[in-house]
Amino acid sequence: MPATPGRQALVIGASRGLGLALVDELALRGWQVIGTVRGPGGPLEGHAPGGRVEVESLEMTDPAGLTALRGRLAGRRLDLLFVNAAIDRGDLPIDEVHTDEFVEVMITNALAPLRVLEALGDLVAPGGTVAVMSSEQGSVSLNTEGGYELYKASKAALNQLMRSYATRTADDGRTKLLIDPGHNRTRLGGPEAPLEPRDTIPAVVDVLESRAGTGGLRFLDRFGQPVPW
Repeated sequence: MPATPGRQALVIGASRGLGLALVDELALRGWQVIGTVRGPGGPLEGHAPGGRVEVESLEMTDPAGLTALRGRLAGRRLDLLFVNAAIDRGDLPIDEVHTDEFVEVMITNALAPLRVLEALGDLVAPGGTVAVMSSEQGSVSLNTEGGYELYKASKAALNQLMRSYATRTADDGRTKLLIDPGHNRTRLGGPEAPLEPRDTIPAVVDVLESRAGTGGLRFLDRFGQPVPW
């Protein structure tokens, strides 16, 4: 894939796994990338192919930290804002989920990503892309097997909130994407997952690059195929 010189990207949640692989792949294609991490000393430090990666600190669920990041990025112009963050608190029926765990998962997986878009979306140039890492597990129509009820609910909530955001900002000229990367071997996906992030993410970036400038909202898998809502 040819490099894409001059493009600017911000990846929220790049400490490890899919987010880290996304930063590396974008940088290798010639993008200038800002990746956020929750604390110093993580794997992203030193991951700077061609010197094209900056590292910023952000705890995504902290509104004050998000405001501070917005201030530090004032005046920047992005072609891509990608929010990658999710947690899981186990495979329990919803009636066995503690209220605190329910709130934690919903804030991290659904509310916080949209707060990021609200705070940082105006940094994305008209014609740029705003994307969020979702999951097939958030598809209501595909929820035909049991398990992971809270995680599925949180991703369905994320998808619905993204739909509302896209409707409200339909005239801003930006492309909005929900991306299902498949089941990857990450801390969230577990060691038995069939996919490896460094094999998955190049296909995801192909989708991001091919959909740039197309406008509207789409829920797509890593091959660019629609995922049922």
